Amino acid sequence: MNQEFELIAKTFQGLEEVLAQELTELGAGNIEIGRRMVSFTGDKAMMYRANFCLRTAIRILKPIKHFSAQTADDVYEAVKSIEWENYLDNMSSFAVDAVVFSNEFRHSKFVAYKVKDAIVDYFREKTGNRPSVRINNPDLAINIHVAEDRCTLSLDSSGESLHRRGYRQEQVEAPLNEVLAAGMILMTGWRGKCDLIDPMCGSGTIPIEAALIARNIAPGVFRKEFGFEKWKDFDQELFDSIYNDDSQEREFEHKIYGYDNNPKANEIAIHNVKAAGVSRDVVLRIQPFQQFEQPKEKSLIVTNPPYGERISSEDLLGLYQMIGERLKHAFTGNDAWILSYRDECFDQIGLKPSVKVPLFNGALECQFRKYQIFDGKYKEYRSENSDKEFKPKREERPARNRKTAEKVDYKGKRGSGFRGDRKGDAGEERRTNFRGERKDYDRKEYGKERNSNFKYKEDSKPRTPRPSTDDGRPKAAPAPRYMHKRRRAEENETED
Repeated sequence: MNQEFELIAKTFQGLEEVLAQELTELGAGNIEIGRRMVSFTGDKAMMYRANFCLRTAIRILKPIKHFSAQTADDVYEAVKSIEWENYLDNMSSFAVDAVVFSNEFRHSKFVAYKVKDAIVDYFREKTGNRPSVRINNPDLAINIHVAEDRCTLSLDSSGESLHRRGYRQEQVEAPLNEVLAAGMILMTGWRGKCDLIDPMCGSGTIPIEAALIARNIAPGVFRKEFGFEKWKDFDQELFDSIYNDDSQEREFEHKIYGYDNNPKANEIAIHNVKAAGVSRDVVLRIQPFQQFEQPKEKSLIVTNPPYGERISSEDLLGLYQMIGERLKHAFTGNDAWILSYRDECFDQIGLKPSVKVPLFNGALECQFRKYQIFDGKYKEYRSENSDKEFKPKREERPARNRKTAEKVDYKGKRGSGFRGDRKGDAGEERRTNFRGERKDYDRKEYGKERNSNFKYKEDSKPRTPRPSTDDGRPKAAPAPRYMHKRRRAEENETED
């Protein structure tokens, strides 16, 4: 009952650290962070709890076999060697999902077909009958992960993706994924100690996830079913005890505000908030960001503005300019976190972010940036809120000689500056070498020394002397071409 086994929690790229922290708080063991996943160990209760409580996990996998495979036949034989009657029977249904990163296996569906054939042939040889393959809502969901020749075969304990909480009644165009929304909020460190505002909330995903975090309500409470509930070893009593345990829930004394300028989006958000049972904590209004005013209480903004999908490109830069203007004038003393993926959009905000976190919103490589909206001058804010030492102003810094790096007071001397006065101390500094020794260089000798690696001009072909006039003086160098053209033009004008 309490036997521990390996488990894998899948997530979005960029949320691995947040997921690992969630697993630590949940009491998981042997936590290791990977790419878009976190591995850990736990018993059956931990597997149930991970599915029910984790906010930033997409699915929870239970590995049942690790093996190496060079060919498709190797995959087939390894999968067929498993005692599949422990997991399903010939009257059950199953589905196979394959994730492949390999030069040997270039098509994930081909690997999935091989796994399916191995399971079907296993039962056909054993019983004369075979289980059916069902893509939607199977009795057992199987996952195979291939990295070059290393393969991991797992059972999917979640079934449908965990981002489908169950409270979403409707959605707007390009909605924010629930797992990503929860990860963004957790990343800010907000746990309900102040008000939270989403000035462009759409269908209300960020306000709803914030309310669940503030009250520590498990996101799985809305789900109708998890994949492990169809397993042969499912423990209904154990899961009921986890489902009905509300001892970790807490009170929330602040408010969460969600604004949007679209009446349809506001209506959808109201339905979703009611379905999630957080109407007492979330205040929704139809209000454009242009009308945003300074909140009376300490607040945090977490928002996902449009970046092309919900707004025309002509108005996009103007929108982000307006966001920056509103933050500067109506959100001083607070922090704002903004998710977007276009640098030109961030540039229009006109504020310097203190944190930049790369995140993926679907296929878009975005950034989640933190802006500290201070009141007053930036230098004053930094001096009050940072332990770093800052350089004094230029007029307060003593000048330094570039050669010796010693402090030199040039103030009030004629010919002052880094070049120095030839008649003063600076001039003496200038005529010393880098060791500080006085050396009167002969220009010709110095040239020989400097060009020692090259052929000196005296050893090369002698230079042709410039032709001289009758009185012995050298002729002037010929004028540039453009001067000849200018003279001809002037002569032509004179002739006319």
